[in-house]
Amino acid sequence: MYEICPETPADEPEVEGLYDLCFAPGRTALSSYRLRDGVPKVADLCLVLRDGSNTVMAAIRFWPVRVGGKPVLLLGPIAVHPTAQGEGLGGLLMRDSLARARKLGWERVLLVGDAPYYSRFGFARLDDVVMPPPTNPARVLGLELRPGAWVDVVGPVTRETFPDAGKLSRGANDLSACVTVDHPKEDTDARHSATGASADQ
Repeated sequence: MYEICPETPADEPEVEGLYDLCFAPGRTALSSYRLRDGVPKVADLCLVLRDGSNTVMAAIRFWPVRVGGKPVLLLGPIAVHPTAQGEGLGGLLMRDSLARARKLGWERVLLVGDAPYYSRFGFARLDDVVMPPPTNPARVLGLELRPGAWVDVVGPVTRETFPDAGKLSRGANDLSACVTVDHPKEDTDARHSATGASADQ
């Protein structure tokens, strides 16, 4: 059994430690971090997954950005502890967080990652959305949380400048609750772990 909960300030050291463990040194120098610096996270969607011993085994974060003036969720980083990669824990966090995002009224999600992994969640290449260089355009992927949400939303990805953009909650007060989930019985393809496919490259 696992527990998925919104990340709290007390979780931050453990979550940052997980990201440091899973990603190469200098991860904060990647292009996606330029869009996050000084911008508050979308707190309701930043989640941690803990195992029975209360250890953080996976984490996911979201940030507000803009494309063509429209609000967009930037997914990432997502990471799974090396001892649990390939077990489907990244899939649990993806599905839970995207369901919460829909309830909050978000319409579209963006990430930079491997299409073979993220296509299983409905992500597809965005040919007309441009991340800051040196991002590989083939890795810029999007998901519609509302049908047609990416139609005519094109151009460069820019920083969110509205201070409360990450607080678009629309009456979904239950999203602060933790949920208990069973060990996943799907998405256990070790060739495509969430960390190996994750955004921020």
